[in-house]
Amino acid sequence: MNKVMLLTLAAALTACGPSSQPSETVDSLVANPERIKEIQRQCKEDRAKIGDELCVRAAEAAKRRFFGDQPEKKSN
Repeated sequence: MNKVMLLTLAAALTACGPSSQPSETVDSLVANPERIKEIQRQCKEDRAKIGDELCVRAAEAAKRRFFGDQPEKKSN
């Protein structure tokens, strides 16, 4: 009986751990400039810990905030 409870507890704690996919989308970051700054600071300090995907999302969000949602101009 104790093994079952221990395995259940271990499974529950594993499910609560950090996910491999960042939950923050580019759109959610665009709406939160302070979070963008925080992620960019963390990426500069330890990119391997934060993960490339989240760092790229923060960079894309910063770019969108700076340039806005303007369509690209076609050059002739």
